[in-house]
Amino acid sequence: MAKQVKTIVKVNLKAGEATPAPPLGPLLGQHGVAIMEFVKAYNDKTADKKGEVVPVVITIYEDRSFDFETKLAPVSEMIKKELNIQKGSGHTPRESAGELTDAQLTKIAEAKIQDLNAKDTEAAKKIVAGTARSMGVKIKNG
Repeated sequence: MAKQVKTIVKVNLKAGEATPAPPLGPLLGQHGVAIMEFVKAYNDKTADKKGEVVPVVITIYEDRSFDFETKLAPVSEMIKKELNIQKGSGHTPRESAGELTDAQLTKIAEAKIQDLNAKDTEAAKKIVAGTARSMGVKIKNG
Protein backbone atom coordinates (compact mmCIF):
# COMPACT_ATOMS: atom_id res chain seq x y z
CA MET A 1 0.00 0.00 0.00
CA ALA A 2 1.26 3.49 -0.84
CA LYS A 3 2.16 5.85 1.97
CA GLN A 4 -0.28 8.65 2.74
CA VAL A 5 1.18 12.05 1.85
CA LYS A 6 0.74 14.50 4.71
CA THR A 7 2.16 17.62 3.04
CA ILE A 8 4.62 18.88 0.45
CA VAL A 9 7.04 21.65 1.44
CA LYS A 10 9.22 23.74 -0.91
CA VAL A 11 12.22 25.59 0.45
CA ASN A 12 15.38 27.21 -0.98
CA LEU A 13 18.52 26.18 0.89
CA LYS A 14 22.24 26.72 0.42
CA ALA A 15 23.72 23.53 -1.01
CA GLY A 16 25.68 21.46 1.47
CA GLU A 17 24.99 24.02 4.22
CA ALA A 18 21.50 23.19 5.52
CA THR A 19 21.13 23.46 9.31
CA PRO A 20 18.27 22.74 11.73
CA ALA A 21 18.01 26.51 12.35
CA PRO A 22 15.07 28.48 10.91
CA PRO A 23 13.59 28.38 8.32
CA LEU A 24 14.15 24.63 8.05
CA GLY A 25 13.88 23.40 11.67
CA PRO A 26 10.45 24.85 12.51
CA LEU A 27 9.13 23.98 9.04
CA LEU A 28 9.97 20.28 9.37
CA GLY A 29 9.46 20.15 13.13
CA GLN A 30 5.79 21.08 12.89
CA HIS A 31 5.26 17.95 10.77
CA GLY A 32 7.25 15.70 13.12
CA VAL A 33 10.09 15.00 10.69
CA ALA A 34 13.53 13.98 12.00
CA ILE A 35 15.23 17.29 11.14
CA MET A 36 18.85 16.13 11.44
CA GLU A 37 18.11 13.13 9.22
CA PHE A 38 16.88 15.48 6.47
CA VAL A 39 19.75 17.96 6.97
CA LYS A 40 22.34 15.18 6.65
CA ALA A 41 20.67 13.66 3.55
CA TYR A 42 20.29 17.08 1.86
CA ASN A 43 23.86 18.16 2.61
CA ASP A 44 25.24 14.84 1.32
CA LYS A 45 23.21 15.09 -1.89
CA THR A 46 24.15 18.74 -2.59
CA ALA A 47 27.76 18.80 -1.35
CA ASP A 48 29.04 19.14 -4.94
CA LYS A 49 27.01 22.35 -5.44
CA LYS A 50 28.29 24.15 -2.33
CA GLY A 51 27.72 27.91 -2.44
CA GLU A 52 24.69 27.67 -4.76
CA VAL A 53 21.07 27.97 -3.67
CA VAL A 54 19.34 24.67 -4.41
CA PRO A 55 15.54 24.55 -4.05
CA VAL A 56 14.18 21.35 -2.58
CA VAL A 57 10.68 19.84 -2.62
CA ILE A 58 10.10 17.71 0.48
CA THR A 59 7.23 15.22 0.51
CA ILE A 60 6.27 14.42 4.11
CA TYR A 61 4.22 11.28 4.77
CA GLU A 62 1.74 10.51 7.56
CA ASP A 63 4.24 8.12 9.19
CA ARG A 64 6.70 11.07 9.49
CA SER A 65 9.05 9.69 6.85
CA PHE A 66 10.00 11.92 3.92
CA ASP A 67 11.35 11.99 0.38
CA PHE A 68 12.91 14.98 -1.25
CA GLU A 69 13.80 16.11 -4.72
CA THR A 70 16.33 18.84 -5.47
CA LYS A 71 15.67 21.31 -8.26
CA LEU A 72 18.04 23.53 -10.19
CA ALA A 73 19.09 26.87 -8.72
CA PRO A 74 16.62 29.73 -9.20
CA VAL A 75 17.07 31.62 -12.49
CA SER A 76 18.23 34.73 -10.60
CA GLU A 77 21.02 32.69 -8.94
CA MET A 78 22.08 31.28 -12.31
CA ILE A 79 22.23 34.79 -13.80
CA LYS A 80 24.31 36.07 -10.86
CA LYS A 81 26.70 33.14 -11.23
CA GLU A 82 26.98 33.59 -15.01
CA LEU A 83 27.77 37.30 -14.67
CA ASN A 84 29.84 36.85 -11.52
CA ILE A 85 27.85 39.47 -9.56
CA GLN A 86 26.71 39.40 -5.93
CA LYS A 87 23.21 40.77 -6.49
CA GLY A 88 20.95 42.47 -8.99
CA SER A 89 20.49 46.21 -9.25
CA GLY A 90 18.54 47.72 -6.39
CA HIS A 91 17.40 50.50 -8.71
CA THR A 92 16.04 48.91 -11.86
CA PRO A 93 15.86 50.37 -14.58
CA ARG A 94 18.12 53.33 -13.64
CA GLU A 95 21.09 51.18 -12.65
CA SER A 96 22.37 48.23 -14.62
CA ALA A 97 23.76 45.20 -12.81
CA GLY A 98 25.39 43.78 -15.95
CA GLU A 99 24.72 42.42 -19.40
CA LEU A 100 23.76 38.92 -20.56
CA THR A 101 24.71 37.86 -24.08
CA ASP A 102 22.33 35.79 -26.16
CA ALA A 103 24.65 32.78 -25.72
CA GLN A 104 24.54 33.13 -21.90
CA LEU A 105 20.76 33.56 -22.02
CA THR A 106 20.43 30.37 -24.09
CA LYS A 107 22.78 28.46 -21.77
CA ILE A 108 20.71 29.34 -18.67
CA ALA A 109 17.40 28.69 -20.48
CA GLU A 110 18.54 25.25 -21.68
CA ALA A 111 19.84 24.28 -18.22
CA LYS A 112 16.64 25.41 -16.49
CA ILE A 113 13.99 24.40 -19.08
CA GLN A 114 12.83 21.29 -17.17
CA ASP A 115 11.86 23.44 -14.15
CA LEU A 116 10.24 26.21 -16.21
CA ASN A 117 6.73 26.31 -17.58
CA ALA A 118 8.05 26.39 -21.15
CA LYS A 119 7.69 24.02 -24.07
CA ASP A 120 10.80 25.10 -26.00
CA THR A 121 14.08 26.98 -25.61
CA GLU A 122 12.68 30.22 -27.08
CA ALA A 123 9.91 30.35 -24.45
CA ALA A 124 12.43 29.51 -21.70
CA LYS A 125 14.72 32.32 -22.93
CA LYS A 126 11.83 34.80 -22.58
CA ILE A 127 11.28 33.71 -18.96
CA VAL A 128 15.01 34.02 -18.16
CA ALA A 129 15.18 37.42 -19.92
CA GLY A 130 12.24 38.66 -17.83
CA THR A 131 13.98 37.62 -14.62
CA ALA A 132 17.19 39.30 -15.82
CA ARG A 133 15.35 42.56 -16.58
CA SER A 134 13.73 42.57 -13.14
CA MET A 135 17.24 42.27 -11.64
CA GLY A 136 18.51 45.20 -13.71
CA VAL A 137 20.51 42.99 -16.08
CA LYS A 138 20.41 44.09 -19.70
CA ILE A 139 20.15 41.62 -22.59
CA LYS A 140 22.69 42.16 -25.35
CA ASN A 141 21.19 41.29 -28.75
CA GLY A 142 23.22 39.52 -31.39
